[in-house]
Amino acid sequence: MSYQEIVDLQGYTKIILMFIAVVVFYFCAYSIYKRDKKGERKYEEYSNLVHDDSIDSKPLEERNNNSDKKEKNI
Repeated sequence: MSYQEIVDLQGYTKIILMFIAVVVFYFCAYSIYKRDKKGERKYEEYSNLVHDDSIDSKPLEERNNNSDKKEKNI
């Protein structure tokens, strides 16, 4: 393999990896958008944590006792 072929291969590899990264990013963004529209999660509440992060603020989600027990068993 010549030097030029190796450089070309690196270029093609970079383009393919960038394309994969863009596809994954847009898939994640669409997933967040879809969950927000369905009401499964309220991402605006999570973004407000930046401004309201005091110890006295109320929790965003209620915790189940079942999940606490599972975490302790692990």
